[in-house]
Amino acid sequence: MDINLFLVQKLHSVLSKAGRGGSLPGTLALKLDKDFLSRFQMPGRTVLVTGTNGKTTTMNLIAEAMKANGLKVVCNHRGDNLNVGIATTLAIASDDQYRVQADAAVLEVDELTLYRTFNTLHPTALVVTNFFRDQLDRAGELETIIRKLMEVTENFEGDLILNGDDPNSLRLADNAKKAHVYLFSMAETIKSRNISDEASEGKFCPRCGRPLIYDYYQYSHIGRFRCPFDGFGKIHPDLYVSSVNFDNGTFTADGHVYHSFLNSSYSIYNCAAVLCLLKACGLDPVKADEVFKNYKLKEGRNEVFNLSKPCTINLVKNPTGANEVMKFITAQPMDKNICIFLNDNDLDGCDISWIWDAHFERLNDPLVHTIVCSGRRAYDMALRLKYEGLEDRIRVIEGDREAIAWLDEANMESFVMATYTALHSTRAVLKKQAGRHRR
Repeated sequence: MDINLFLVQKLHSVLSKAGRGGSLPGTLALKLDKDFLSRFQMPGRTVLVTGTNGKTTTMNLIAEAMKANGLKVVCNHRGDNLNVGIATTLAIASDDQYRVQADAAVLEVDELTLYRTFNTLHPTALVVTNFFRDQLDRAGELETIIRKLMEVTENFEGDLILNGDDPNSLRLADNAKKAHVYLFSMAETIKSRNISDEASEGKFCPRCGRPLIYDYYQYSHIGRFRCPFDGFGKIHPDLYVSSVNFDNGTFTADGHVYHSFLNSSYSIYNCAAVLCLLKACGLDPVKADEVFKNYKLKEGRNEVFNLSKPCTINLVKNPTGANEVMKFITAQPMDKNICIFLNDNDLDGCDISWIWDAHFERLNDPLVHTIVCSGRRAYDMALRLKYEGLEDRIRVIEGDREAIAWLDEANMESFVMATYTALHSTRAVLKKQAGRHRR
């Protein structure tokens, strides 16, 4: 057995017994051997999931849907999507000869690093959820990310699953001439709009540079678009979602009624990506319905903790994600408090200017009582809210334990929005606080 693989698996075993996880084993592996990832013999089905928003949820749904089809699946279910996390996932799932012991591998991969690991992982399918501007100081311009992905998929001969309602994702199809392209799309719904006041990064045709024309928007620049000059956006989707019913949480695709795990447009797009991938792989999409019906969001994705009253936490890291979370919060028909944790650590992106592009005026709702601002940039968040006329509802509590304790003592249903590095620490505080109510 390779000594590096042995050490990585041993370290993971020790950490697991101590109740710890994380990507430390993968960090060690790549320090010992920079080519560690290339040594794995991947399963016959290897699916990579990337994009800006919805990667973790889509990846987990795909993995569960494949299991429902009778496959043994390995995935980085917590969303450890950098090389060290992927190395850890593959190491603990392989035998002593680097052979991954599964019928399929479903791996979330960070869109910034995908171009480095794409060929190394030998994917048979790539799923792209969407592309939005995100963490500019870390990611750079969105155009740079898209062009790098266009380069690595130029000679890709596998299945390319794209959001046909996202002009930024659809661009990949123009360049990936050897791939089998599958598109998913969603019909106009009761929540669709004819105009959009949200920040959009897909306003112009990538072929001719002229403005795109939209029949309707689902959110941000996601919707039904076309270029009247060169036909970009005129698609024949392989998976088309119709008859979306937000009252009972159902939608129709290929003549079958499915149940969404969350009543929102973006969650239905997650489901559409899964169904499109299953169709491309020759697996039974209908078996995904039980997965959708029973899927419980976790790891800070609409996760609920039982304090004195329920408290729901969500990750936010860019304007589009924040807008969608705020739409969900304000749609809940009860009096509520909100806590926003804003950090500016490296993994969050040190540039927090994105908060000025998010529509925090949505929180100017009579059912929203107090908005607690917390985290390293709590006062920046408070200033942003002040400019929306919310100063009478702002309370600054910088510490996470103190902020959560305040929500608990307020005895009102609450919602937490947390940036990436605040997410796990805040979840830990919420879990501990909720534990006090179970005693």
